[in-house]
Amino acid sequence: QVQLVDSGGGSVQSGGSLRLSCAASGNTMGSYCMGWFRQVPGKEREGAAATYTIDDRTAYGDSVRGRFTISHDNAKNVLYLQMNSLKPEDTAVYYCAADQREECAYAGLLRGKSYKYWGQGTQVTVSS
Repeated sequence: QVQLVDSGGGSVQSGGSLRLSCAASGNTMGSYCMGWFRQVPGKEREGAAATYTIDDRTAYGDSVRGRFTISHDNAKNVLYLQMNSLKPEDTAVYYCAADQREECAYAGLLRGKSYKYWGQGTQVTVSS
């Protein structure tokens, strides 16, 4: 079993930056697919950024590409999402997700159903 704890959310003005963190604990050994998803009430959860942590393969959603950067620290078991040039439409609850199955990278890194473990979410609010 893997536990994920999201943190780093907050309130920022348009154009500002935030860095989200996701700490993993439990049975964390093995190959990991990890990603960040966001959701606004009443709308579907969408993939923002994801990575295969073994070789740093990454994927980004069209709406965040060029502004967000996903990274990880294997030694500390922490996933990061650096968010720059934030826009009001980035306002959402952000969730980190992880999966240890070998096929996770082939199922689609930005597909929510590819992930077994999820964090509790952290709120990001961008004001205009």
